[in-house]
Amino acid sequence: MSNNSLKYVYQCTFVAAVGGLLFGYDTAVVAGAIGFIQQKYSLSAAMTGWVASCALVGCMAGGMFAGALSDKLGRKKVLMISAVAFAISSLGIMIPMGLTSFIFFRFIGGVGIGIASMLAPMYISEIAPADIRGRLISIYQLGIVIGILLIYFVNAAIAGLYDEAWNIDHGWRWMFGSGIIPSIVFVGLLLIVPESPRWLAQQNNWQQAEDVLKKMNGEEKAKGELIAIRESLAVQQGSFSDLLKPGLRMALIIGVLLSIFSQVTGINVIMYYAPEIFKATGDGSSSALIQTIWVGGINVLMTIVAIKYVDKLGRKKLLLIGSIGMAVCLSLIGLAFYTGMSSGYWVLIGILLYISFFAISLGPLTFVVVAEIFPTHVRGRAMSVAIFFLWLSVYIVSQTFPMLLESIGTAWTFWIYMVMSVLAFIFVWRLVPETKE
Repeated sequence: MSNNSLKYVYQCTFVAAVGGLLFGYDTAVVAGAIGFIQQKYSLSAAMTGWVASCALVGCMAGGMFAGALSDKLGRKKVLMISAVAFAISSLGIMIPMGLTSFIFFRFIGGVGIGIASMLAPMYISEIAPADIRGRLISIYQLGIVIGILLIYFVNAAIAGLYDEAWNIDHGWRWMFGSGIIPSIVFVGLLLIVPESPRWLAQQNNWQQAEDVLKKMNGEEKAKGELIAIRESLAVQQGSFSDLLKPGLRMALIIGVLLSIFSQVTGINVIMYYAPEIFKATGDGSSSALIQTIWVGGINVLMTIVAIKYVDKLGRKKLLLIGSIGMAVCLSLIGLAFYTGMSSGYWVLIGILLYISFFAISLGPLTFVVVAEIFPTHVRGRAMSVAIFFLWLSVYIVSQTFPMLLESIGTAWTFWIYMVMSVLAFIFVWRLVPETKE
């Protein structure tokens, strides 16, 4: 592959990764806002969980229908729809209406997140040469964690503008409203990238598909890629029922369980509630928001490490290292709260190490394995199912976290996620195949 082709592939990948940035930005914005919303509306633990997780119902809907919609309209157009949904959500929450209005606009934003979470890695997998596919799909995860880090900075900056009373009345709305800027950037960037060559071929636009493949792979490789696409399209496109057939059933089980384990190990508890967790250690609002930025920073750094090694070490080895490392960190965080040693930097260090292990394993590699484990004729539908269960798991964890804190306490809550990490390790060890080519 020539340098120009490689450069073009990376340009298209980075544009798709902006969809990941929006995903991270829009899901993690609630971390800085939830405490203020809770005070403004005097929310119970169950309502706090619902307000934090209501967007995830939209995520499930968006992720489930993105594949079929993109087969009709194209990957680019549906990604643009996701950006518009983000923008509508951001603007709607800026308008000072009640809690019902907030939940409605968060649902719309969730639809956008669900679409991006399904289509951006799928688009990358369809343009990526096989030998660097793992690295390129991991760049999408890098976009997510950069979006999370960016909104942590934005949240801290907005919260620092005025006093606590202003944040409770207005500041949190500006946190959500800031999402309009990356939404516009994403739409603009999508205008300059090509449509997926696989989708173009599905529409019988073979010449256009070949032109894109030449830019991506060079003339020699493009011919081979085109032949491979022709062969895969000659196989009848799979339906949802095909996923239950003996040859695909195990792949579906692995894809769904890996998606579930990537979330029930507690990552979004940290992403959504980090400031509230740090406040529980005795830190004030401003200090808690600064510590949350450390969480975002280490997430970005270790995702870059994953991108470097995913195609060298393979998917399975990193998944095993990450899941057992997460289990150890979660046990120590729980122990710190259980013994009353949660003040100081012990909890912060434990959380940063936990994030490090997640960022080299279940974070980026869930999307990589799910994109690689299915044959092309059923990949879109299979990824839709896996992503649906991923968002369902995020919803359950986010909804139940405040309720678990209230009923069993912080220590036992983190120990539940520790048990899930141990189960994730056993699952990967026994069932997940190495998908590195």
